[in-house]
Amino acid sequence: MSTVGNSTNIFWQESSVGKLKRQKLLNQKGCVLWITGLSGSGKSTFACSLSRELHTKGNLSYRLDGDNLQHGLNKDLGFKAEDRTENMRRVGQYALRSTSVYKSLVCVKDCV
Repeated sequence: MSTVGNSTNIFWQESSVGKLKRQKLLNQKGCVLWITGLSGSGKSTFACSLSRELHTKGNLSYRLDGDNLQHGLNKDLGFKAEDRTENMRRVGQYALRSTSVYKSLVCVKDCV
């Protein structure tokens, strides 16, 4: 048993299908590409083009876009410093889980 926040009954659940088995099935390894830059600098355009090219070459990919995440995962966050930090923490955790659980490659647009 472990303690997470105020909870003492949270257990990590191991999967019988691990990362190596998924990599072998998909014939590719997972990774995260986090694209950062100023607003309007072309991050989304680049991420869309990269995702399309990877798909064309037969690679699975998934693109997370900061603006899109504001409609769901991060809809309760604003643009204060602490909200931006929480935004990056959430997106980072999602991306980490995605590459090791079900996504083969995740392209992440700057979510700050």
